[in-house]
Amino acid sequence: MNEDLTVGRTADLVGVSVRTLHHWDAIGLVRPSGRTRSDYRVYSAADVARLHQVLVYRELGFPLAEIGKLLDDPAVDAPSHLRRQRAELTERINHLQAMVSSVDRMLKATTSGIQLSPAEQIEIFGTSWRPEWIDEAESRWGDTTAWAQYAERTSALAPADWSNIAAKTTALEADLTAAMSAGLTPGSPNANALAERHRTLLTTYFDCTHSMHACIARSYTDDPRYAEYYEQTAPGLSTWLRDTIFANAEAHGIDPTSAVWE
Repeated sequence: MNEDLTVGRTADLVGVSVRTLHHWDAIGLVRPSGRTRSDYRVYSAADVARLHQVLVYRELGFPLAEIGKLLDDPAVDAPSHLRRQRAELTERINHLQAMVSSVDRMLKATTSGIQLSPAEQIEIFGTSWRPEWIDEAESRWGDTTAWAQYAERTSALAPADWSNIAAKTTALEADLTAAMSAGLTPGSPNANALAERHRTLLTTYFDCTHSMHACIARSYTDDPRYAEYYEQTAPGLSTWLRDTIFANAEAHGIDPTSAVWE
């Protein structure tokens, strides 16, 4: 800095208020050493350097009176003091980084929804469950309203709640298998009732519209992993369930082949 600065410009430069600079001037902590031709007081480069020192000490928690003594004492070893300042700042940074890591872990636990360990997830949902599916779903739908609803609704669920949901899912899949085996036709009243029951179970996590339901149903045959899951439950179930959901969506005015996530 080659020019002296007014109080206002100095305040902007170091990030404090003009009132603060006036106060520090009044108590003799940092006084502007220059004058303009109009007799306005201005800060020199050395004054600004002193201001930065004051800010560092203040950030470390030193009282202003003690800061003044440190800066004005000729016996103070400035390099040693700066090294001590640096060490204290580094310690504080490390502490804050550890806090950030803790917050990140809490955020991940909250946004992922399922408050269970991978082992607990498999114990409740069965060996076919893959905990990494949560991360995959978040990467795909994390910026949607549905995902926000999922995170909010599931973040407070206890293991007992998840066990109850898993039991309802198992019972529904058993009824779907029985209906398919009995030759229940997609689009029939009873088949539509099962489709609605399936959609209602999904609303545990988010507001599942008939259009969204149809989008999900497409994955039951298009995604090999979903297809494998339902085929292991009962051969032909992935296609039958898709067709059943499609027929119910059509009954509610949705074209399942062109349905979108809304």
